[in-house]
Amino acid sequence: MTSSVRVDRTSRVALPYPSGLPVGAGWVDTPATGDVVFPYDGSFVAAAPLGDVELVEQALESAAAAKDEVAALPTHVRRAALLRAHDALAASRTEVEQLLVLESGKPLVDCRVEVDRTLVTLSAAADETTHIHGETVPMDLLPSGEGLLGFWVRKPIGVVAAIAGFNYPLMLAAHKVAPALAAGCPVIVKPAPQTPLATLWLVHVLREALVELGAPAEAVQLVTGGVDVGRRLTTDARIGLVSFTGSAAVGHQIARDAAPTKVLLELGSNAALVVAEDADLPAAASAIVKGGYYASGQACISVQRVIAVESIRDELLALVKDRLADVTVGDPRDPATRVSALIDPASTERVNSWVEEAVRHGASSFTAGTAPDRVIPPTVLLDVPTDSRAWNEEIFGPVVGIRGVADVEAAFDLVNDSRYGLHVSVFTASLETAFTAVNRIEAGGVVVNEVPGFRSDVMPYGGVKDSGTGREGPRFAIEDMTVPRMAIIRPHTGMDS
Repeated sequence: MTSSVRVDRTSRVALPYPSGLPVGAGWVDTPATGDVVFPYDGSFVAAAPLGDVELVEQALESAAAAKDEVAALPTHVRRAALLRAHDALAASRTEVEQLLVLESGKPLVDCRVEVDRTLVTLSAAADETTHIHGETVPMDLLPSGEGLLGFWVRKPIGVVAAIAGFNYPLMLAAHKVAPALAAGCPVIVKPAPQTPLATLWLVHVLREALVELGAPAEAVQLVTGGVDVGRRLTTDARIGLVSFTGSAAVGHQIARDAAPTKVLLELGSNAALVVAEDADLPAAASAIVKGGYYASGQACISVQRVIAVESIRDELLALVKDRLADVTVGDPRDPATRVSALIDPASTERVNSWVEEAVRHGASSFTAGTAPDRVIPPTVLLDVPTDSRAWNEEIFGPVVGIRGVADVEAAFDLVNDSRYGLHVSVFTASLETAFTAVNRIEAGGVVVNEVPGFRSDVMPYGGVKDSGTGREGPRFAIEDMTVPRMAIIRPHTGMDS
């Protein structure tokens, strides 16, 4: 006799939004759906609408048709729409946090931080609507310019294609959608296939706010789907800018395929943390554990490479081991949990294989106890070979590698010996070392005596080398999403009437 187990397919989404996808002025039924599952145990969360290339075309047509109307929206309308979305998120934050846990598998503590940061991003983008302006330019540097009046203004770049990653789906989408709307650009967002639900809800509340204010819903649209959907969205000539967060390989392909369209790329890293001989070692050890394992290591600026001056390496390692024992591993719904399952089994298999490869080539490892099925325990690799993937590629899991070097100058050389350059942190008591780090390290951000994962959502955030191009943060994204338009006026022609 055989038996079957019935899978409960009741949606676990507690937030209201229409069915289908927000394309055009309304919500459009999709030809198929895809299951969103809870990474911790594989259980069903919801059936998400699955778009296709035809829906991308509808979204592009709607965005192009609405481009001039969105560009002409008054500042007070764009600002109010963003603030209303902010207030809707603040009122529903508990439900949003729970949804983020379910679809991403990220620990609740990190999902709460994600909501906090999304709120800041929405309000900051609303504030930036009042700062989009130009300047006057002296035209009379040459005699031919005498009598001319010159000034420039910033105009929307056009339709923005926004592709967000799975690890912070709500916040990453907000960092693209909110500046686009603030700048007066229609935006079409494509969330990661594993995590579309919270972003769908955010787009819904933004569209509701726009319509209530007399603005077109087409200003913000969302499509889901696979590689074909993403390629169609990013290669269309009607797109003015592509904003992408994800892997370097995919980002490079998008940049090639989208040319000559402008691209804003946030592509990740293998973030380093340098510990100088004069560092506060307990603080550095705490930063390694905090910065290496938040969001289960699935953050592009989580600590991956620890480079310590040899004279303090053993003492630092002992402190790290002590703190590692306090990291709670398990169900992400538990407020105490700090490390849980990665986004899918393929990611777990990849991380484990990279760790095994590093050990085969000479690294040693230790972990913080045991972990449930599907979960990789917090792992430390000692003396990781610098040519191993666990050191020189982005591992995107709860794994930290530690190496010793002769001095801080050698540490900076090792930091820069990477194709990535997003954020790097340096622990030191020396102001001279701190300024040397800022000047020598090749990265988008150098953080002194704090985790490399620190990010204020209003600062310019982005990388160099294979970590990307352009900068996020509402003010800086708006600069990329607008273009200067020069006005040159001769008030009097000098001709007789």
